[in-house]
Amino acid sequence: MKKLFIITGEYSGDIHAANVVRELKALDCDLQIEGIGGINLEQEGVKLFATQEKMSAMGISPKIIVDHFKLGKSVVDYLKNEYKPDLVLLIDYGAFNLSVAGFLHAAGIKIFYYIPPQVWASRKYRINLIKKFVDKVLCIFPFEKQLYAQYGIDTHYCGHPLVSQLPPAAGKREFFRNHGLDIEKKLVSVFPGSRKFELENLMGVFKETVKRLQHRHPDLQFCISQAPNLSDEIYNKYLGDCDIKVIKGENQALLSVSDALILASGTVALEACLYKTPMIIAYRGPWILYLGYLLLRCIKRVSLPNIIADKSIVPEIIQKDVTPLNITYEIEELLYNQDRREKNIKELGEVKELLSNKNSALEVAKVIDTELFS
Repeated sequence: MKKLFIITGEYSGDIHAANVVRELKALDCDLQIEGIGGINLEQEGVKLFATQEKMSAMGISPKIIVDHFKLGKSVVDYLKNEYKPDLVLLIDYGAFNLSVAGFLHAAGIKIFYYIPPQVWASRKYRINLIKKFVDKVLCIFPFEKQLYAQYGIDTHYCGHPLVSQLPPAAGKREFFRNHGLDIEKKLVSVFPGSRKFELENLMGVFKETVKRLQHRHPDLQFCISQAPNLSDEIYNKYLGDCDIKVIKGENQALLSVSDALILASGTVALEACLYKTPMIIAYRGPWILYLGYLLLRCIKRVSLPNIIADKSIVPEIIQKDVTPLNITYEIEELLYNQDRREKNIKELGEVKELLSNKNSALEVAKVIDTELFS
């Protein structure tokens, strides 16, 4: 029996890994699968060497570095001396996975990398590590295939997993009724991020923006998405008496029924794009991190729709420009300038077409099946 080992480090990666395993089962692959992941992989019957909780800590600290080093060493030793897989599938989580890849390559173990590091966005030098250590890259953006080809890296374009995994748009009337919203009013929704420091840097200006828009436009109503990892108390602290409805656990539905969105960047921008919901990106982080980003970045755009389209579709308001006045102007343009709104929706649809309709997990499973059984 052939052996596959999967390594992923965060919750989203665990979902992608579980989807690949599910597709491998559907292809009736005679495979023994173990890995590092979370509950989703475990539910697919994968024996876990370690759980993702050991890997998903944010930031850099001596303890995190030491813990990752110990885990990396133990998994490499296990794979070299005991499990001896026919293939290791790395999924996302670039810092850990690239370091492990070097040791696995030295041991002669074949490595495929699904959702590789975004070398086109920052720290492009990592592409040399990928070329040295990885046997095949399974990329999710159409422009990545050409980039890796320029470096002589064997690459298969699988399509973005969101395209096939994103649920259909919610029914607007039913959603509004369930949450006590007025179907006659336009809905503006705020997605401030899922990390405490993002809320610390953004919630004040987002709250003032909402108040400003409410004063100027009585025909508007507002919702804010609450991240599942953050408590009610945090949102109550920042929102205070602001007239905004908090929505928990319905991110995609809220994205799909809103008339305009205020987003703190991230994958949520691509989700909104797939629903063709007009949005603005407003992001302000600690200046030291932003300066580091400026030194390491390879591109000027920050949101995925703009990067994929290679042009400015989504307004991006960054750092010192993140003010209630600037956000208000852009939201008013998207809501009340009909020509701009229609153009924006059309261009968001064009981004969706660029991503193709491939089932990403199935593409990965087919590549693995061909590699191990052909």
